[in-house]
Amino acid sequence: MTRTLYRSARIFTADEPAWAEALVVDGDTLAYVGDASGAPAADATVDLGGRLVLPGFTDAHTHLLMTGEALGQVGLTDARTLDEIQSRLRDARPGADGVLRGRGWLFDAIPGGAPTAAMIDEAVADIPVYLDANDYHSCWVNTAALAELGITRDTPDPIGGRIERDADGEPTGLLYETAAVQYAWAHRDATATDAQRDAAVERVIGAYLATGVTGVVDMAFDDFGLEAFRRAAERRGGTLPIRVAAHWFVTNTGDDAENVAQVARAAELAAATASPWLRVIGIKLILDGTIDACTAAMGHPYADGTNAEPIWPAERLGPVVDAADAAGLQIAMHAIGDRASTMALDAIEHAIAANGERPRRHRIEHLEYAAPGTAERMARLGVTASMQPVHADPAIFANWAAQLDDERVERAFAWPEYEDAGALLAFSTDAPTAPHASLANIYVATTRASALDTSVPAVHPQFALPLDRSIVHATRDTAASIGDGGWRGRLVPGAAADFAVLDTDPFAAGPEALLSARVVMTVVAGRIAYEA
Repeated sequence: MTRTLYRSARIFTADEPAWAEALVVDGDTLAYVGDASGAPAADATVDLGGRLVLPGFTDAHTHLLMTGEALGQVGLTDARTLDEIQSRLRDARPGADGVLRGRGWLFDAIPGGAPTAAMIDEAVADIPVYLDANDYHSCWVNTAALAELGITRDTPDPIGGRIERDADGEPTGLLYETAAVQYAWAHRDATATDAQRDAAVERVIGAYLATGVTGVVDMAFDDFGLEAFRRAAERRGGTLPIRVAAHWFVTNTGDDAENVAQVARAAELAAATASPWLRVIGIKLILDGTIDACTAAMGHPYADGTNAEPIWPAERLGPVVDAADAAGLQIAMHAIGDRASTMALDAIEHAIAANGERPRRHRIEHLEYAAPGTAERMARLGVTASMQPVHADPAIFANWAAQLDDERVERAFAWPEYEDAGALLAFSTDAPTAPHASLANIYVATTRASALDTSVPAVHPQFALPLDRSIVHATRDTAASIGDGGWRGRLVPGAAADFAVLDTDPFAAGPEALLSARVVMTVVAGRIAYEA
């Protein structure tokens, strides 16, 4: 087995001591991390020329197939007007093969924040058009797509979702929450081919490796995703170039027995997928929507006086959380509004009482606005705060703030509260709802400034975190958030040889360098998985 010495580097270990000069890789493991003078003999040597080495990033909340698909769709996040959106759709129409898909549009780019099918029809009317919102909790479609989906004035709203309708009861072209899932996304899944999904898998693996990510946690795995990644592993003799852990997506059917049966399926898959490259580790529940679309469940109404009901009411949520906890599954609950995060903690607390003390590390995803005291309660219960710095990017914050328009805005994305309370804080991107690039994510974390538009001033700079702690939350703590903290996420002897090499050192050059720095090498399990 070849031992390789990497020397002449500045190595941030995400541990103590924080810095080293050299490391030795023995197979898939780190045999040495420390001063250059103490490095043992090796079979090969790589001189890194003083470059910065970081532990491999783990994107602890992502959607792999969707990200791979999104990377091949019409990007709309930086289209700030309806005219620009329409222009991009017209430009993309000649290359579309029977359907046109886009992603990332923002509500405040649409007049009145009210997208309609007619608006898309003005640009492309002859084929179905499906446009996922930036938060992926709404899908905007044209008239041809409504017809393809069979959505009419008589189509019922699904549990936890809404088909937007005009004053006469006709569908307008906007599908909220589970209406997007059960109509637009279900049709997408039914019509996509394995070849298309395989291409999406290869696209997303390549994209993540190029940004220094060595591990990912999919937060809505289903049969399509599982089979696509199994095929990817088969193409490589049983391994993958990136470590994939997944939470099985559980939907609220309205029937406790059916809901719990989904948990049982996840438990079977967790027992059957024990590979360090591809495994199911838990379940994912979406308790509410988003603040941008006024579908997050809040303790107090939005600025317009409305509020949203949870997608999972407490009486349906409890049996699922109890069953998953009893099965030893990690439970990850999407909770953006404070009412939803309180419900999540109530359910976890009940499961702990019902099932007794045991090792567990459940999670709440997003926590964009949480009630005071939430962080302390999470620390007491051992619940991870899984948060996404890129969701706080000031370039997309104005609409978020406008929906609340009160003192709650001043506690948006309050990461230091979780640090101060002693809760585990894990950073991720939630791609494709935001860019997947790890360094841009760290830039927002360390500055509260915009990685999307540097002309936009920082918002809530008092919540920015130092660079070293931001990286720790995206490496060591993200690995720990799924139970891997004992063997990866840090650059220490005995840990997995997963690391990234940057061409620029933002510790020396300042956080602004994160926007121009490039990952020049990504090593996974001791093998070079990406090299610029």
